[in-house]
Amino acid sequence: MIRQPAVSGAFYPDNPKILEESIEKSFTNELAIGNIPKLNKSFNDNLTGIMVPHAGYIYSGPTASYGFYHLVENGFPDTFIILCPNHTGLGYDISVYDEGYWQTPLGNVEVDSDFASKFINYSDYAVSDVTAHLREHSIEVLLPFLQYFSHDFKIVPICIGTQNINTSYDIANAIKLTKEQCSSSISLISSTDLTHFCPQDVTLMKDEIVLNDISEMNNEKLLSDVDKHNITMCGYGTVASNIIYSKDLGVEKCKILKHSTSGDVSGDYSSVVGYASGIFMK
Repeated sequence: MIRQPAVSGAFYPDNPKILEESIEKSFTNELAIGNIPKLNKSFNDNLTGIMVPHAGYIYSGPTASYGFYHLVENGFPDTFIILCPNHTGLGYDISVYDEGYWQTPLGNVEVDSDFASKFINYSDYAVSDVTAHLREHSIEVLLPFLQYFSHDFKIVPICIGTQNINTSYDIANAIKLTKEQCSSSISLISSTDLTHFCPQDVTLMKDEIVLNDISEMNNEKLLSDVDKHNITMCGYGTVASNIIYSKDLGVEKCKILKHSTSGDVSGDYSSVVGYASGIFMK
């Protein structure tokens, strides 16, 4: 089974050459980290995961470059576990695309079916389901950033329809148990945008709340603050799972590398979306 691109030509270019140029610009323009990293051939498991945004490249690509830069310099694992929110409403509490390939203009990425099937067995909520992934953009837009540097990796796409304390712990625990049974090296990628469609000052205030929680690795406060302050961060459950998993491996802080909004690109600060990149590292 091949999962066909859903937002190619919209969120990112559908022409391979133009797509690669777009990725390069995401690393080198004035809002980005400034240069293109070189892939470390030796994977270092001190970096347990990253958090990156998933909007159209023109808006969130420069911010995403900060997280991907560190990921590339750290070296790629055998398998990326990519956690995303569910924007379509299709699927289940935790929907796992557990076999086949994902296609982008840069080629196909193989799903780690062994890891995926074991993860489903260890989870109380996860099921094998493709429907949640068919039109969901928040994993797809990240794949070309990985493919630009290598094609020697697999993925486990996990779409979270119910983001709460129970599913966050369940995902982290199932990943931990699966990793103990598999020989593959892994890293987690949390796909999320922050506050949606508020004025710039409100967005910065609300984003600061969740970014402080993430920096302090306080997954329970993160979930509580999202609800308490009505923060429209779409992937809070993906980050909470990453926090729980990373804390178990000895990570004490999430380093927030970059925070921006869509207004920094468009110049319109009346209604913006917040973006941030961060790394979970021992």
